[in-house]
Amino acid sequence: MGGINKIFRLCTSSLICMGLLSQVASAGPEIQSWTTSNGARVLYVAAPDLPMVDVRVVFDAGSARDGDSPGLADITNSLLNDGAGPWNADQIAERLEQVGAQLGLGSERDMAWISLRTLTEESAFEQSLSTLTRILDRPNFETDDLERTRKSMQTALRLGEQKPGTVASKAFYRALFRDHPYAIPSDGTHASLAAITRDQVVGFYQRYYVANNALIAIVGALDRAQAENLSERLTNGLKAGELAPDLPKVTPLQNREQQRLLFPSSQSHILMGQPGMQRGDPDYFVLYVGNHILGGSGLVSQLSKEVREKRGLSYSVYSYFSPMRRNGPFLVGAQTQNAKAQEAIDVMRATLRNYIEHGPTQEELTAAKQNITGGFPLRIASNGKIVEYLAMIGFYGLPLDYLDVFVDRIKSVTREQIHEAFKRRLDLDRFVTVVVGNGKTAQPEG
Repeated sequence: MGGINKIFRLCTSSLICMGLLSQVASAGPEIQSWTTSNGARVLYVAAPDLPMVDVRVVFDAGSARDGDSPGLADITNSLLNDGAGPWNADQIAERLEQVGAQLGLGSERDMAWISLRTLTEESAFEQSLSTLTRILDRPNFETDDLERTRKSMQTALRLGEQKPGTVASKAFYRALFRDHPYAIPSDGTHASLAAITRDQVVGFYQRYYVANNALIAIVGALDRAQAENLSERLTNGLKAGELAPDLPKVTPLQNREQQRLLFPSSQSHILMGQPGMQRGDPDYFVLYVGNHILGGSGLVSQLSKEVREKRGLSYSVYSYFSPMRRNGPFLVGAQTQNAKAQEAIDVMRATLRNYIEHGPTQEELTAAKQNITGGFPLRIASNGKIVEYLAMIGFYGLPLDYLDVFVDRIKSVTREQIHEAFKRRLDLDRFVTVVVGNGKTAQPEG
């Protein structure tokens, strides 16, 4: 026990795992792909330098599948490791702790996942894998566990209502996506959480936690045959099922809209934006680099210079595209004093307008490329980071050479491409603006 944990801590220490893997020094890792016998797609990267393996199993089972029961995806995923097969939550945790393994769970709007990191030493690997397999194919969904998780989520919901940033984010998503499934609050509502039944949880699991709706990402010290065996074992107990249906397209906004939500806070939280892009969008790299200059590069971004440095209106101002299965949000955000909210909004909009009309300078573009490409090796420098990229590539159907060509695609972006893409994709007359703060001074412009 102690020896295994010591080895695991050594293997996961920052000095080793954050070191660059030799195979990714100049390019992305070699990705292999296949499909299991009952329909799950697998992406695999051999990483023999460390005696460990990272596995991430992803299902198209995020909150966009909640339907009329917001929070159903989240509560289902949270219950997976509360009891499976012959073990309760404490026994599952003990089995993994005995061999130094780490289990993770999570869900977002597009996806839900479960992940495992374990040593490849035979006894540790076998115990970890058998535990994960039971969690995947035989969760118990006990009524007591459901009630405990429900209460925990209800408590988190009440705490979120006391945070202006959370209130602003939910209002922004509602205004942005309207009737689209992306507008569904992933953590549910008070009414929906209270109404969710065990039968609904079991039904959601049986529909979406199936092999044809799964993507398995594997990175570690396994050869191809071992990785194939691992993926078969993980999915053998799952029903083949069917792929989740396509989500509807996101409807573009037709007009400018603003909302002011009163909140007893000393600062106003400002969010503005519109639907942006989806994964695999042909403009992805151009918009990614362009946004790095606009508001994605911290203190040196245009928004930070105009809002923070020149006028001291906000300590932090930012922008980003969040590509999803369908067009996710393009968002610009800031916090400022209530009395300064309108001024901050005006400066943010003016900075956006200027950037859309004129684009970046050549000096800004050169610096952005250097920053992005210079930091890229660290983004794929550990097994854990690579397995997350594999999951993203596989889930969204991106090319397997995505990591190989990333740097070259960034380097190839031009000022003209950025100018044209931002002018074509962003329209300030079709922006949603949400302000959460205290007093009439938080009123955005009409």
